[in-house]
Amino acid sequence: MASPLSRPAPVGSPRPHPENSSPRPHPETTSPAAVPGGTELRCVAVVGLGTMGTGIAELLACAGREVIGIDVSEAAASRATASLDAATAHAVRRGRLSESERRDALARFRTFTDVAAAANADLVIEVTPESYEIKQQVIRALDAVVRPGTIIATGTNALSVTRLAAGSGRPERVLGLHFFHPAPAMRLVEVVSSVLTAPAAVAAVTDLALDLGKEPVAVGDRPGFVADGLLFGYLNQAAAMYEAKYAAREDIDAAMRLGCGLPMGPLALLDLVGIDTACTVLEALYAESGDRLHAPAPLLRQLADAGLTGRKAGRGFYTYRAAGSAETVPDALTPAAGAGTGDARPVRSVGVAGSGTMACGITEVFATGGLPVVLAARDLARAEAARDRIGRSLARSVARGRLTEAAAGAALDLITPVGGYAALADVDLAVEAVVEDLTVKRDVFAAFDRICRPGAVLATTTSSLPVIACARATGRPADVVGLHFFNPAPAMKLVEVVRTVLTGDEAGATARAVCDRLGRHPVDCGDRAGFIVNALLFPYLNNAVKMVQDHYASPDDIDAAMRLGAGYPMGPFELLDVVGLDVSLAIERVLHHEFREPSLAPAPLLEHLVAAGCLGRKTGRGFREHARR
Repeated sequence: MASPLSRPAPVGSPRPHPENSSPRPHPETTSPAAVPGGTELRCVAVVGLGTMGTGIAELLACAGREVIGIDVSEAAASRATASLDAATAHAVRRGRLSESERRDALARFRTFTDVAAAANADLVIEVTPESYEIKQQVIRALDAVVRPGTIIATGTNALSVTRLAAGSGRPERVLGLHFFHPAPAMRLVEVVSSVLTAPAAVAAVTDLALDLGKEPVAVGDRPGFVADGLLFGYLNQAAAMYEAKYAAREDIDAAMRLGCGLPMGPLALLDLVGIDTACTVLEALYAESGDRLHAPAPLLRQLADAGLTGRKAGRGFYTYRAAGSAETVPDALTPAAGAGTGDARPVRSVGVAGSGTMACGITEVFATGGLPVVLAARDLARAEAARDRIGRSLARSVARGRLTEAAAGAALDLITPVGGYAALADVDLAVEAVVEDLTVKRDVFAAFDRICRPGAVLATTTSSLPVIACARATGRPADVVGLHFFNPAPAMKLVEVVRTVLTGDEAGATARAVCDRLGRHPVDCGDRAGFIVNALLFPYLNNAVKMVQDHYASPDDIDAAMRLGAGYPMGPFELLDVVGLDVSLAIERVLHHEFREPSLAPAPLLEHLVAAGCLGRKTGRGFREHARR
């Protein structure tokens, strides 16, 4: 994430960038962090002025630190100065800085092309490319010029801090300080200590992070630390999913944004990070972990070797308006508007089999979308109770201003509760939403086959079972499709449309057309365990549990890392307790059985908690204690 620093500057007298002079004496700052011996972290050198290094320099300069920027490339130094100038001007326009504060920040930043300029720094942060050779050269060069008490921090996000420290003449002063992009905005900082790091050095940089308004998380030295260790495995799986042609790039990204609330889809995020950078990080992670989850998907290496590295190149998984632009433009892989719905059958009425949470939510979605719904339960009492729950849900929507009373009343009038499935004979779409048990679902589909008219589309809402097994319970597998709604169905826009090898084009097109009519976002995928969302989400959750199991980090620190470092709406342990540990374990077992990948085996800690009845919020205890409702 830093600019290339192909070699450390030769040690000797510093060569300042032409626009600047030599480093000035330390300015007075407010509440500065201190290093052991009373020396304050007032002067910080940043080695490597790429995107990340420039962001860190901006953060420090605006916080009152004297910043020495060092890069062997004078062009990189000039770009860093220009970037700081533009960023601070933008901050003035937004009211975040005054003009005088901006002038002071710019005056505190000087650039040089020789590491000797760091001689008087209290802290040096190196942000050079993810290469042991380059980083060790830089650290050895710094050893020769900095004071004995100076702390050297590596900004690596994948390499071993211990190995880097061992190559230094002062390993107790070497640690990891991992900022996230963009450094001025992202609140998380991972403070990485090795077995060689002095606790006082860790305390000093932790205090500095707090002074900068960040939330430091102390972690040990392992591949990827917390955030990247979890994030890049997920990104790699998404790339492999796309490479296998399981789903389109737009559908993979939409599934994770809409199904999990993530700020970006994984393929768009890879384009932002840089596909070449992702390859480098994954190679480093794999070299340390040996986990196939970190072995870069071949497509990533092919794109990187072709120079299709993402936004910065103008093309990666997507095509962009220009190199460096965030605006995507249509290309040969962009789906045409309305694609996949041309052969749709008309749907004038719907039947929903079930009376539980998902059945009620899906029925509400159909009814508020203007479709008459036959709500079929095992008996009339259950069906009427389900309709009453839907009525209360509609009333809450009215109270929150999401529906008018007239619209809520009209939706409720479209729902007809019945006992048994005989009343589904004339529906155009029959949706099974019963318990996640294959035997029960197959019985429902056998009943659909006997009762529903020829040409009706039959859909299962399963989240983990094979759709083909439901289809084979009928004599018309070409009419069977998966419609995986997400909970709560009235609020979640995503629907995974799952086609088996026997699903006909008309059935698939009908499913997509119905989703479009309901204002939902359909994504196409094949019939395999986890579909898109769960296949990418639950390995990430499982790996988070393994971190706690290995005593690497606490649930609180991991949750903070993913919320603050990756922008996730919830940390993995918050999400596990909401989903239910038993549900999560069941899905992880299905994924492990389907793909037979050792790294997908459920973490023993998760199995132990489920066996103990600690299932999350619904039982009052999971990874955390919860108030019982």
